Parts: sequence; C-alpha cells; structure tokens
Amino acid sequence: MRTVDAEAAAGAEATTPRHPAPAQARAADPAPSMPTAADDRYTVPALERGLQLLGLFDRSTRTLTPPEIARRLNLPRSTVFRILNTLEALGFVERTDGGRAVRLGLAVLRLGFEYLASLELTQLGTPLLQRLCDQTGYPSNLVVRDGRSIVYVAKVAPPRPFSSTVSVGTRLPAHATVFGHVLLSDLDQAALRALYPEDRLQTYTASTPASVAELQRMTQAVRERGHVVGRGFFEAHIATVGAPVRDAAGHVVAALGITVPSDLLDEPAADLLLERVCAAAAELSSLLDHQAPSADARVVPLRRSAA
Repeated sequence: MRTVDAEAAAGAEATTPRHPAPAQARAADPAPSMPTAADDRYTVPALERGLQLLGLFDRSTRTLTPPEIARRLNLPRSTVFRILNTLEALGFVERTDGGRAVRLGLAVLRLGFEYLASLELTQLGTPLLQRLCDQTGYPSNLVVRDGRSIVYVAKVAPPRPFSSTVSVGTRLPAHATVFGHVLLSDLDQAALRALYPEDRLQTYTASTPASVAELQRMTQAVRERGHVVGRGFFEAHIATVGAPVRDAAGHVVAALGITVPSDLLDEPAADLLLERVCAAAAELSSLLDHQAPSADARVVPLRRSAA
C-alpha cells in the first residue's frame, strides 16, 4: 500500500516534465508535509462513509435497517450493503432483529475503551475520583467534551445503589448538563454561537437552558465563579457539583465532580462538597502542569452566590 506522501509524489510525476534536476537542487527540495484535514484530495470516500454510518447510532438509535441507513446517508443501497458487510466482518456492526437490522458491535466498544484507557486524564484522575468518592459518599466523575456532547471517561461510585445511570462512555448533551456547562465555559460568545447556531435548544427538564442566550449566561457564570452547582438540568432528581480541570496552557480539558440526589443537597452540605470537588479539580490540574493563580483556589460559598 502506498503512503500518502508516495501518492502525492506519484501525482506530481504525472504532471511534471521529466527533466533530471541537478543533484544539488534535488537535495535542497523540502520534505513533503502531511496534508491538512481540510484538503479533501487525500480523503478516502469509502472510509468516510463507513465512519458516517457508525456515527448514526446513539442512545436513541440503537438499531437501523439498511434502507434506513441508505436514506439517512443518501447512498445507494448497494453501497450501504458493501459497507455493512465490511464493518460486520471487522466486528464494528452486528446483525439483529433476525438479520433485518444492524447495531454497533463489540469492536466499537473495545476501540472506545482503549481510547479512554489511554488518556492521561483517566490515569491521573482515577485515584482522585476514588478519594473524592470516599470523602463524599457520592459518585465521582471525570468528563470531557466531544463537540456538542459530553463523554464520561472515568467514574468511581460507592457500593450503595444510586439512581444515576451514567457509566464510562455515556454521552449526554453538553448544553443540558452541569458538566457540559463547565466544559463550555472555556468558549467565548462567538465560539459558543458557532457550536450552537440555532436559537432554541432541546430541553429535558424545566432547568435546561432553552436558548443559546440563556446557555451563554450560564456558562459565563461558571467562568466567573470557577465552579457550578446545578439541580435538574438533565434529570430532575439529580444535582451535580462540578469544577474545571485545566492543562498547562490554562484551557479547560475536563470537568470533575460528583452527582447527588437533589433533595440531599442542602446548603451547608453543598459548601463542603463544593470545597472538596474544587480541591480535587485543582489537584488534577496541577498534575497536568497548570499553574493556578491564587484566586482560582478560592471557593465562594453557595449562600454568597447564585447557584
């Protein structure tokens, strides 16, 4: 198989007269650079279609039939058939419903968990999550953003049952979650508007921001306070205490926090929980070489600021 650089060189030979260049001139030619993602001359259409097909599945769309896939991707059924056969042979999809539909296969799961396990964040953050869970008695989570979604990359839960159903790998809408607001707080108004060009946002509870303007106000508040306590954004009975994790450049790379039943988050307890969450997030940030100014370490009690 030819490499990208070899293909580029072959294309150049096809359009350039074959006049031998002096050895000295040839030695001075710069090394070819890798193409950028925007350069569609180097994309592989079949691979692109296969990945788009895998991206059709989510929490609400667990199975699809080949005709549905063809319609959603605007592809001929024969093309969809060949793509599905290839993905099935590799374990990325599997047949269900008597062979009439397909769903994601275990290869996707293995790939996802291998990626999550390779993250420096999870390696450094998991011991801190364990300590935070031991201190508070509540599930501790580490979350990153993927576009308009958040993804749980690490989680430690106490042995007692808890009503939240999220696990490692769970994806939720960023605008409708406290952790999402923490992660979106790193975006300025223009970047937030580019991510959410629509005026109205899908709501899940009465507390979910219904407009981009409302979302912008909430994320701005998170940016100013450096933490957030929210109740019922995505699930009405769940409250979340979250704080940002920053890298060496000061960018928000993750959100760290705990989930608590809303009726158990009274004000005195919330202040203590918030202090512990912020301390864990600050410690993980320091492990990522973030140098926090002294003001970042200050935790404002909830009774002095709007939740």
